[in-house]
Amino acid sequence: MIPRLYIDLPITAGSALPLTTEQVHYLRNVLRRAEGDPLRVFNGRDGEFSARIGELKKRGGIAVADVQLRPQQSEPDLTLYFAPVKRGPLEMILQKGTEIGVAGFVPVTTERTNAPKLNIERLQSIATEAAEQCERMNVPTIHQPIKLASLISDWDTERQLLFCDEAGDEAEKEWGGEKGRAQPILEALTQLDSKTESWGVLTGPEGGFTPEERQSLREQSFVIPATLGPRILRADTAAIAALTLWQAALGDWRTR
Repeated sequence: MIPRLYIDLPITAGSALPLTTEQVHYLRNVLRRAEGDPLRVFNGRDGEFSARIGELKKRGGIAVADVQLRPQQSEPDLTLYFAPVKRGPLEMILQKGTEIGVAGFVPVTTERTNAPKLNIERLQSIATEAAEQCERMNVPTIHQPIKLASLISDWDTERQLLFCDEAGDEAEKEWGGEKGRAQPILEALTQLDSKTESWGVLTGPEGGFTPEERQSLREQSFVIPATLGPRILRADTAAIAALTLWQAALGDWRTR
């Protein structure tokens, strides 16, 4: 296996690229690589290059770029808006969402959100590692948290928002009963007349959205409510399932 690293610097043939202390530790102590060993490097702008380890020191190192292996490729304009959950499921959302092809992650605070304060820098590192491992040509961005009301009021109406709405409208029944449930997600996606290429997917907290939040979302012209089936999914499962179906219906999973 040739290690693959994301380096946020311009890359051209012959570039000497500084390595961070974390990257040096990974190469030397985890992978047991040495100076002269091959690498692959990418930055999300200039494509992917072959490279070699030019220097590995305790406080840093150098990678020397060689030839371009792949030109930069565009990826779907897809953002996941999700209510933060506990550490394990949260990391799963970031890792698998990155592998599926999410361009950005936006934590959304809802009435029922119950999660500790987020370390955005650490979450960005998780997404970067996932991108390095899954052969992506770029790294998704982890954004600062936003309140649901602000998300709605500041929304760019040129984008569509797929709202994973798992409840019904009957207040006296668990999860709102069956009345007023959204259409199945594949039906919602495949029957669209819109040619919109910029999308968001919104998933809720472990307790679901409140009736007031559901009503507010459903009133928006850019929102497409959809259900992920008859079973109540965990928050991380719902996010991964919705992203997978979007990619299959509208994303780059349709290409060979």
